[in-house]
Amino acid sequence: MPSSKKQSGFDFGDGLAPSLYFFEADLAGRGYARIAGVDEAGRGPLAGPVVAGCVILRPGQTIPGVNDSKKLTERERDRLCRIICAEALDFGVGIVEAGEIDEINIYQAARKAMLLAAQDLNAPPDFILLDAMSIDLDIPQRSLIKGDLRSASIAAASIVAKTTRDRIMVRYDMEYPQYGFARHKGYGAMTHKDALKRHGPCPIHRRSFRGVINPDG
Repeated sequence: MPSSKKQSGFDFGDGLAPSLYFFEADLAGRGYARIAGVDEAGRGPLAGPVVAGCVILRPGQTIPGVNDSKKLTERERDRLCRIICAEALDFGVGIVEAGEIDEINIYQAARKAMLLAAQDLNAPPDFILLDAMSIDLDIPQRSLIKGDLRSASIAAASIVAKTTRDRIMVRYDMEYPQYGFARHKGYGAMTHKDALKRHGPCPIHRRSFRGVINPDG
């Protein structure tokens, strides 16, 4: 069992400020080996699923460029997602579709997607780091405010979640081209609201969302 952050294998640079790997290193130093970061993408859109990612980095692994997915370009996310999925110790994805979002509400749907992502791993984690959430698993976990800016594992999970969701919306764009999903990914862009006024909602719209019920609102 590692007895210090240095022995855990994580590089802390000059040690003057906590790194993006601080929480992973601290947990590794306390003997945890499968430390999972979990995050979701797609709470705000008017259409499409909410998607969660779960990533377990290898002991001591650092991936240059990993950051909150919202701070990365689409090209950067795609590149990093390929690296994460190829090189991480394990990863999983959870998806909750629009119809279920309407049934259980978006908060519970996001929690369910995160649970599904953790359950999609090849083997269970022994500790979970989450972005301001908790999930119903009997596994030690810690909720971090702005976790995708503070934990590399959560940031990696956010990249997997966002990239996966964007790809889903691009596929939906081919099925429902009149809404422009490939451009705005289901968010409430003006062009999306205009399309809703002209065509009404399609099967992947979240009919419990105000912007779908009243595009002018």
